[in-house]
Amino acid sequence: MDSSTATLRHVSTSTKTLARRLLLIGENRLELLAVEMEEGRERLMKACLLALGIAAFGLLAGGTFTAAIVLSVHAVSPVWVLLMLTVIYALTGFLLYRKLSVALVERHLLVASLEQLRKDRVSLEQLLQ
Repeated sequence: MDSSTATLRHVSTSTKTLARRLLLIGENRLELLAVEMEEGRERLMKACLLALGIAAFGLLAGGTFTAAIVLSVHAVSPVWVLLMLTVIYALTGFLLYRKLSVALVERHLLVASLEQLRKDRVSLEQLLQ
């Protein structure tokens, strides 16, 4: 009777220890997930601001190009100034577009969390064997 009781106590203690460790691992992984979600939110905000900049400078480029066409009938000098502004705005919009394209291609959503979960699975498999 004593050996079976001791075995049950040992199994109970081992089970409780395993459960505590699993809960601690789960808590750590949820904290990591929260951090990664915050980083994802910040990346999305940056992408939205870049898209807004692209739209604004695209609109400015279109407006100045239209004004250049209208003014080209009357005088030559203001046209060159407006054309230069058009080129500057268009280049700025293009550079912002390129930056947005690069930012959207870089997908690192939850990479650290997934890697940690893989490591945890391997460790748990080794522990249970």
